[in-house]
Amino acid sequence: MDIEKDYIKLIFGLKLKQVRTQKNLSLFGLAKLTNLSKSYLNEIEKGKKYPKTDKILLLCEHLDVPYDQMVSLKLDNNLAPIGEILKSGILKEIPLELFGIQEADLIDIIANAPAKVNAFISTIIEIAQHYNLSRESFFLAALRSYQEAHSNYFEDLENQVIDFSKSFQINLDSKITIEELEAILKEEYDYTIKEIAFTDQEALEDLRSIYVPKSKTLLLSTEIDHPQKAFILAKEIAYNYLKLSNRLLTFSWIKFENFDQVLHNFYASYFAGALLLPRQLVVGKINDFLHNEKPNPEEFVALIESFEVSPESFYQRLTNLLPKDFHLKNLFFLRMSHRIGSDVYQIKKELHITNQQEPHANETNEHYCRRWVSVKTIDEAIRQDKPHFFDAQISSYVHSGNEYLVFSSATKDPFVNHNIRSISVGILINPAMKKKFRFIEGKPLVKRIVGVTCETCDVKDCLERAAPPIALEKKKRHDNTDFVVQQFINQYS
Repeated sequence: MDIEKDYIKLIFGLKLKQVRTQKNLSLFGLAKLTNLSKSYLNEIEKGKKYPKTDKILLLCEHLDVPYDQMVSLKLDNNLAPIGEILKSGILKEIPLELFGIQEADLIDIIANAPAKVNAFISTIIEIAQHYNLSRESFFLAALRSYQEAHSNYFEDLENQVIDFSKSFQINLDSKITIEELEAILKEEYDYTIKEIAFTDQEALEDLRSIYVPKSKTLLLSTEIDHPQKAFILAKEIAYNYLKLSNRLLTFSWIKFENFDQVLHNFYASYFAGALLLPRQLVVGKINDFLHNEKPNPEEFVALIESFEVSPESFYQRLTNLLPKDFHLKNLFFLRMSHRIGSDVYQIKKELHITNQQEPHANETNEHYCRRWVSVKTIDEAIRQDKPHFFDAQISSYVHSGNEYLVFSSATKDPFVNHNIRSISVGILINPAMKKKFRFIEGKPLVKRIVGVTCETCDVKDCLERAAPPIALEKKKRHDNTDFVVQQFINQYS
């Protein structure tokens, strides 16, 4: 598809519709004036056809518009933002079909309500500039929406793992070994695998692997542990088995060139997680854990460690399987990061299944609630100097009344020196959930009243508060002012 030609057709169509509507002409009326068919004019306005010169002259004559103005690609202020987004090619970069959207659908929306779409696009641009939203952030947000729309479970990838295991004679009832993963890469895909000290190069300190396509060489950092190595190898297998050529070359990622790389990185990661944590095996072990009426924290840690994967891989896998196999679709995934010695806790990754919005990342530099178990595990991992600190609690959100059972594991951040990170999964507590997690009614877990950020929280006498509730107090002042204003309006009406 010729993007430049498509852009020219779209711009002409938008300008024609803008002029026609300004003249208060219907398509039927313009067709009658010009003796051009209504369907032909409709296709021009939708950007599907570009009229020949004689037809453009005819339109200009009856619409009383200069020819040069109509064929110019310059747009007035009403259409300029739309032109920018069309010219940028962003609609080509994001595979809209993943969301069941055809590009023509968006063009129809733009053509039918250009002023409203212009206002919407202008708002998005302003928000992006205000929060310094990068291209990568935009792509990752689109990916997160895609995951959430599918409850983060992808049957086709699960089946691909099963097909792979049959083809390569991998037993999914037991753990796949690093030796098996290496053998597949070397013998089936002609890889050369080398371990080098990335820490010798300061610029590479945050990386764990580099793939060199030309020689099919995989460079692995000597600093990685067994779970990290297994995940990297499994991900490389995924790229090859799924035939994903447009891919990232480093782990962790440095930059995304386009949305396909974001999507393929997700597909490869999902495949790797499903291979290292086979669905039936994980579901069986979770059921065994849930049948225990009085489980202790050590048992949950043992469950994670039985797979020899990182806590993050295990928690990510839970977000695939809890909605599908346990019908628990109201959950969130959270990764928090904290630099030792600082007072800053940042949400680095989040996922909400069925759109429950607690907790959620914010861009206003507010302080996340220090009562979260996600924060507590980080603090305790530092205080107790433990490589893996696990805890769980019932978090009761003060504003909504929603309660979640939250599991959280804190470990050293493998990618950032002097940082600790926690991985958490929260499951909304409701009758269906209680039937699965019977122990929640037995030995009482710690229940804590929590907020989202200190600035928006009105929990009284909070000893953990990191900042006063200034945003909440401002809202209360505005609400009170509005109430008094309404009284005066009623009095003098």
